[in-house]
Amino acid sequence: MNALRQRLSTLVSLSTFQLLRRTSRRSHQRLFVGGFMLASSGFATLITYANAAAPDDASKVKRKLNVNRFMAEPITDANVLLEDPDNMRHRVELLIMEIQAEFCRSLETEEMNGQKFIVDRWQRKEGGGGITCVLQDGDVFEKAGVNISVVTGWLPPQAVQQMRARGKNLTEGSKLPFFASGVSAVIHPRNPNVPTIHFNYRYFEVETPDGQKQWWFGGGTDLTPYYLDEKDAVHFHKTLKNACDEHDATYYPKFKKWCDEYFRIKHRHECRGIGGIFFDDIDGPNQDACFNFISSCARAVIPSYLPIVQKHKNDDYGNNERQWQLLRRGRYVEFNLIYDRGTKFGLYTPGARYESILMSLPLHARWEYMHEPKEKTRESELLKVLKNPKDWV
Repeated sequence: MNALRQRLSTLVSLSTFQLLRRTSRRSHQRLFVGGFMLASSGFATLITYANAAAPDDASKVKRKLNVNRFMAEPITDANVLLEDPDNMRHRVELLIMEIQAEFCRSLETEEMNGQKFIVDRWQRKEGGGGITCVLQDGDVFEKAGVNISVVTGWLPPQAVQQMRARGKNLTEGSKLPFFASGVSAVIHPRNPNVPTIHFNYRYFEVETPDGQKQWWFGGGTDLTPYYLDEKDAVHFHKTLKNACDEHDATYYPKFKKWCDEYFRIKHRHECRGIGGIFFDDIDGPNQDACFNFISSCARAVIPSYLPIVQKHKNDDYGNNERQWQLLRRGRYVEFNLIYDRGTKFGLYTPGARYESILMSLPLHARWEYMHEPKEKTRESELLKVLKNPKDWV
């Protein structure tokens, strides 16, 4: 029981964070950080304990998952999630449910007229389901999507080929059962001075014909500004670096480079944004270490991004800035539909839910023939960095 309490103590209420967010704008950022730290330190848990005769008498303790803290009911039955606290599938599902709720509610607090996320809980006949949360036409966020999925089924041939190309020891032509769960978000702001952010953290299992189980984690967080603010870039990368350094000092430089290479629009010879971290196929030194690492990265999203939103969401802009934003969003669409592995895997998977897979696409985008920004403009300065990624920390 003590182990269960300790493992789930980080899945916490946002009540302290929300209280602090209602304070004055002048002390807003300081209290935001403080509130986030309190929320992450375990003052409240997602598990209710009742009727415990003695701390070590687990048989007399009733455990109940407080699903009201999530955006919707979990995909897996709440009682099943508590039956085996060491089951990595259950641990990841609880984590991504909490990350989704925390991020959605944080974004809602930035909206000026009380816009809320639409919550769509869906099931997949092939196995599993997901929860898609979308905020659309907000004052601050033109489109914000935060999705979790917990799915099972059989790997399609295209997915097996993709994984074999990455070095996975999978038998081509065999039917391979899989389990996949993860949280993914793409936030398209209305103001061109506020960057788009994307993050995804996931867990994957495949069972081979001989009954062996292969598992790995993957994920990342990256920033796509329309106008470059170097202080924002430094803040963003430093926050991610701190999360990586808690686990391994080699992670950030390695995963930052991986991110720059992965999110590159090859036919444009430019990156989608200013990067962040990206990694895949993480399976060592053990499951606990991998889980703790992706937990740290996922929890770093809010402090890496929300201060930037608060700094720029009321900045002035005009039609020129808007048109540039729409052109850059066109590049975003190109990358997601042509190169992104997650999008391809989702589209290949039988029973795919296309609305959730394509939630990353913006409401509005623009393509202009042979467009080039004028020299010595803010637009050309951004493009220089996109063509030649730089180290920010």
